[in-house]
This record gives sequence, C-alpha cells and structure tokens, in this order.
Amino acid sequence: MRHNYKNLKIWMIGIAIANEISDILIEFPKHERYDLSSQISRCSVSMPSNIAEGSSRTDKSFSHFLDISLGSSFELVTQLLIAKHRKYINEIQFNQLEIKIEEFQRMTMGFQNGLK
Repeated sequence: MRHNYKNLKIWMIGIAIANEISDILIEFPKHERYDLSSQISRCSVSMPSNIAEGSSRTDKSFSHFLDISLGSSFELVTQLLIAKHRKYINEIQFNQLEIKIEEFQRMTMGFQNGLK
C-alpha cells in the first residue's frame, strides 16, 4: 500500500520541526554556517524528506526510510544539545524542540510498527 505523505501526521510534525529549526538557525553565529548549523539543518530536513520519499515505496521499504528519518531525529537532538552547550540556543528553546522531536519519534515508531 502506498501512503500520501502529505496526509501523514508524522510528516506534518517533521515539516513543523524543520521550519522551526530554520528560524532558529538565523540567530546562530556566522562562523557556524558551514559547520553545526549546516548539520542541524540537514538533519531537520531529512526527517520529513525521508518520510516523503519512503511513502512511494512498499511498506517494507518505507519502514527503512522511517528508520533513516528516526536516526536523523536522534542526531538532531544531539546537535541541539551541542548548540545549547555553546549557548546558541537557550534551555527553553532546547526543551520546546526536544518535546516536539520526542513526539515525532514516538509517533513515527508507532506508525512504523503498524506497517509490519
């Protein structure tokens, strides 16, 4: 069965996270543009992108793309922890993003379990 990714709540949450990350990255120091901020941007964009790409595949293949999306989400939290340590984001920003990312992770894992 193929899925319309635009109708998937996990894709919508992924898009919202990517957009919020984009807004936050504007405030990062210029010297991080090609380092940490680039990595953070790529991870956040990877989350909904892999859901979209995988949705055109079989459920077994889609599950693999969901694994990649989940991996990007865990990587993103790690990079945000580094950004918080470097004082590029504050505790409140980190906590709000972490809550959204954890919701994305729970929902994605639940959706993935339903594919099997």
